[in-house]
Amino acid sequence: MNAEELLTSAGINIGLAIVVLSLFGVLKKQPCTAPVYFPRRMAAEEDLPLDRRFSLNRLRPSISWIYRAIRVSEDEILQRCGLDALVVLRLFKFGIKFFSVCSFIGLVILVPVNYTSPEDLSMNEVSSHVDHFTISNVERGSNRLWVHFSCLCFISFYVLYLLYIEYKGVLHRRIQHIANQRHRPDQFTVLVRGVPICTEHKARGCSVEHFFSKHHPYTYQSYQMVYEGKYVEELWDQASSIERRIQKLRQIAVEKRSKGSIFDIFQLNTEDIGVNEKELQEVCQKIRFLQCENILKRKELPAAFVSFKSRWGAALAAQTQQHVHPLLWITEFAPEPRNVLWNNLAIPYRLLVLNKIAVFVASFLLIVFFAIPVTAVQGIVQFEKLKKWFPPARAVQLIPGLSTILTGYLPSVILNGFIYLIPYAMLGMTSLEGCVSKSKKEIKTCNMVFYFLVGNVFFLSVLSGSLLDQIGKSFTNPKHFPSRLARAVSAQSHFFITYILTDGLSGFSLEALQLGLLLWHFIRSHTYGRNTMQDPFLFGFPYYRVVPIVSLAILIGMVYAVIAPLLLPFLIVYFILGYAVYVNQMQDVYEIVYETHGQYWPCIHHFILITIVLMQITMIGLFGLKSKPGASIATISLLLLTILFNEYCKMRFLPAFENYAIQSAMENDELDEAEGRTQANHDSTLNAYQPPWMRPISVMGESTSTEPFLSA
Repeated sequence: MNAEELLTSAGINIGLAIVVLSLFGVLKKQPCTAPVYFPRRMAAEEDLPLDRRFSLNRLRPSISWIYRAIRVSEDEILQRCGLDALVVLRLFKFGIKFFSVCSFIGLVILVPVNYTSPEDLSMNEVSSHVDHFTISNVERGSNRLWVHFSCLCFISFYVLYLLYIEYKGVLHRRIQHIANQRHRPDQFTVLVRGVPICTEHKARGCSVEHFFSKHHPYTYQSYQMVYEGKYVEELWDQASSIERRIQKLRQIAVEKRSKGSIFDIFQLNTEDIGVNEKELQEVCQKIRFLQCENILKRKELPAAFVSFKSRWGAALAAQTQQHVHPLLWITEFAPEPRNVLWNNLAIPYRLLVLNKIAVFVASFLLIVFFAIPVTAVQGIVQFEKLKKWFPPARAVQLIPGLSTILTGYLPSVILNGFIYLIPYAMLGMTSLEGCVSKSKKEIKTCNMVFYFLVGNVFFLSVLSGSLLDQIGKSFTNPKHFPSRLARAVSAQSHFFITYILTDGLSGFSLEALQLGLLLWHFIRSHTYGRNTMQDPFLFGFPYYRVVPIVSLAILIGMVYAVIAPLLLPFLIVYFILGYAVYVNQMQDVYEIVYETHGQYWPCIHHFILITIVLMQITMIGLFGLKSKPGASIATISLLLLTILFNEYCKMRFLPAFENYAIQSAMENDELDEAEGRTQANHDSTLNAYQPPWMRPISVMGESTSTEPFLSA
């Protein structure tokens, strides 16, 4: 890829971002698009910042949403969206702070050193003038490489300092946030799995009562068994569907009456409503029958939610082994009620290992399959070499400018298109693993997606990109293969610049526009779904998609920080635009469906540590290929310091994210006693962990006297 192709990609992405953001600025002002751009505010019944009177200002593109997003404080994000959302935004801030300093060092120090160096004669096949600004232009054995080593040391120590500050700050926020949300029932509740059947009563409920009242006599409060409710859940969905159908028929009847429709059509519509109401009553009767206590006892699963009188008692029970048999009475902290995946609690604990193996095999097959499009993308990038191996590709040059667009813009678009699908595929796989909460499932998905992107997008892009370039010459000059491979790593910086541009400018712009939902909203509002204003498009925030893809951008920037500094300014734009877009999305669009008090930060910290290690390992090999063994050995010591720092963070910070300190539990219990909230917390915990399908039936204005009898 030459400079012309790079500029073409930049121009296309910048132009597309301007068009998309301008369109978003106009559409966001229109009241008819509120279900797409303000679903969270609509669900919360908040006032929308919309002017329903027509004016020219509504047709004028605006970037005022960017200014509002930048002015939002962290305390406002924490209060409105929670600590998990704040952690994601701090990841963007981390990228801005880190790459701003790295860009200054790269442009002021490294770029002049690279450009003014005598050209490396052993690597004189420079493919473009842009390569003169990379480390590949420095000749082997040059003392200028010590400048690169010094910058590597500064960058390494600076990123470790930032990581330490961020980890410490997030931990402080976590402890404070837990103390501020002392009303949550999960702080008093433990999930118990592997519950054995009581031999005397042939039931598991009394077994839970006997065990915890005996072994935790002073802190145990009550329990809630988990039941097999798949059939009841299907009936609930059926009842909801019938109820929506009745509401739609009534709405049609009202519209026909207002338009003076003929009587027989209105009478036919009334008869349809009566048939559906009768069907709804029958379904509700079935649900009530299945919710009876005697029926529920037959559906007991070997799992229960056990509540305690204090946080101290719950923390002690959740973090200790309850039985000599490790597969019986397995305890862990209960997720908050809205975070529970009820269907996965039906999976036997002993079978979870088989589910994990199945997910691992499926992930491996996906990695193998994904290698095909990545290799094809790199074949397009290496177009000049591809023509030698596939002569029909020369036909592209017959159209002026097409080859520039083909090699400069199209590869990154194709790769980003495939990458967009990966998190959803991984999320589907993780759903089969049997995670008991949405947060655990999405955190697991984050890890899988990140490792997938590192292996298939980063490493495979570098290797497959160098393959077409080196395949013939390596056999004729095998002694030059290591130097050619080192040059190929730096040469791929052009491709990753286009990737960052496409993922940042185009990707974040389309994220704000919500093009898919916008088109579906248009189709729905002009066909069968007329009352779209009462049905906003409300979805949970996609942590599993945002966190690993942004972490990959940090990895690319950090690995190329010393090798190709021209990449770094593009990353600053990437993180600034991403921050503004996702603040807007968190405030207006996405619903926060659970809160883990910052459990995503240890994952982010781990991803960035892997990135630092990859950067240092790459530089060890590059200094060696550049005949600078002293710099390689010194970088090894830098790598060891990074590993020691990681081990220190594991000892200093990680346990506070995995466990609940007894000291903090006692302090929060004492605060409750001082404020007189102890009894209120106990009352809110008793019935918090009932699945949605066990709630009493109350549809279409039915009397509550027919509510089912539910056991405590």
